[in-house]
Amino acid sequence: MLKVWQRNCIKIAEWFPLWIVTGCLWAWWQPEAWLWFQPYIAVGLGVIMLGMGLTLRLADFSAVLRMPKIVAIGIFMQFAIMPLAAYFWARVLDLEAGLAIGLILVGSCPGGTASNVICYLARANVALSVLLTLCSTLAAVVMTPLLTQWLAGAYLPIDGWGLFRSMLVVVLIPLLAGLLINTALDRIQQHKRHAVRAVVHAVGPVVSVIVIVLVVGSIMAGNKAAIGVAGPKLFASVFLLHATGFSLGYLVMKWLGYGKAESRTVSIEVGMQNSGLGAALAKTHFASMAMAPVPAAISAVFHCLIGSALAGVWGRRK
Repeated sequence: MLKVWQRNCIKIAEWFPLWIVTGCLWAWWQPEAWLWFQPYIAVGLGVIMLGMGLTLRLADFSAVLRMPKIVAIGIFMQFAIMPLAAYFWARVLDLEAGLAIGLILVGSCPGGTASNVICYLARANVALSVLLTLCSTLAAVVMTPLLTQWLAGAYLPIDGWGLFRSMLVVVLIPLLAGLLINTALDRIQQHKRHAVRAVVHAVGPVVSVIVIVLVVGSIMAGNKAAIGVAGPKLFASVFLLHATGFSLGYLVMKWLGYGKAESRTVSIEVGMQNSGLGAALAKTHFASMAMAPVPAAISAVFHCLIGSALAGVWGRRK
């Protein structure tokens, strides 16, 4: 049986959308309380990826071989629908360069870890959700720089190699380090191994939630004036990006003949992005463009709200 503190950690992580919205509202009204975290955004993302790696084992990768078709479809839609939708809405709404690049960067990021919680609440396929998040995160090491360079290059020259190096440092190395540590745990005594993994699986999601809220809140605080100026176009573009992802993800899966659980899972995985990663990359590589990190901050709020609304509807259905 789970201990009380473990159950409480799980409950705290499940309320992720509430913490994101609360953090952003707090950062909007008291920006000075959040600005301190801005220098640590990249480090924070590394911590999240390390935590994700600590929950993985080499056996998890064999699951891809048991369902290769649906995994391939999910990854393809992740890196086809969202980047192209971001470019499309940036053009339709005539976004200025900073916002357009930020939106494309968000669209080119992998699925967010919060999608796993939303899939659980929506009565979707949680195991498939975890697998898709893992695979899209690994694929993003190459796909995110390539897609950003291709699509955002219409606005200004993009350092694709620099983005790739950042993906290695922020995503791949911490992820592999966590995986190696978790694999090494197999060599210690069984009762100690179970105790360590119980702590990681309970505390890890809470740490991830805290770091993501700090990342998004600090960006919101640092760009309050710019957000006020951008106004309706900013909010409309981010909302339309995620609405497109959720809708097409579900509709394409139904069109391909998959059931409700799989369609809901891919819809959530496509619609919810790793906005924290988008924010970190924008802050690092487009520091001269004040608006570039802003779509990522707004994205974190919108995809959580849309995902939570869908989970509320789907979770009540049998």
